[in-house]
Amino acid sequence: MATNSTHEVTGLLQAWGRGEQEALQKLVPLVHRDLRQAARRYMGGERPGHVLQTTALVHETYVRLVGVQKVSWQNRAHFLAMCAKLMRRILTDFARSRGYRKRSGKMNRVTFTDALWAAPQSDTDLAALDAALEKLAAVDERKSRVVEMRFFGGLTVQESAEVLKVSPETVMRDWKMAKVWLLRELNGEGHRGA
Repeated sequence: MATNSTHEVTGLLQAWGRGEQEALQKLVPLVHRDLRQAARRYMGGERPGHVLQTTALVHETYVRLVGVQKVSWQNRAHFLAMCAKLMRRILTDFARSRGYRKRSGKMNRVTFTDALWAAPQSDTDLAALDAALEKLAAVDERKSRVVEMRFFGGLTVQESAEVLKVSPETVMRDWKMAKVWLLRELNGEGHRGA
């Protein structure tokens, strides 16, 4: 995204945060591509014939964003982090509502390879991942947010650091520790801390 566009996005986010609804209408075309890329990344990892499509995920994210009131948006990265949280919630809510785990009688194992962290795989059990992230958040909220931003939002280390107001090195440490913690949790090995 060009610098002018980045500044424009930040200005529109701040105006929207002050309650100016017309700012959201101007913002949507500027961030639509970013949201579609994130949604495409998630939906690309889903099984063929998945009911929820990329466009529907983006649309549902917009619908939920409209309900967000008076946020003090920092910048584009902060906005994308919020969208990542919303997409995570939408996908896990959808998975739970469809009862995928209950119907099959077994849970798909989540494999945490470096490739998975770039895009969810089709065997990813989003409900199990969401539950593990909730447990991680209870132990270490920041590590949970790092995973959410990087895995669900596709934010870079630098963008995640900006949102969390920490160094990129801290984000990388949190990222590595969170992956190990989640791997243990999802494999049923438990944990001793984050």
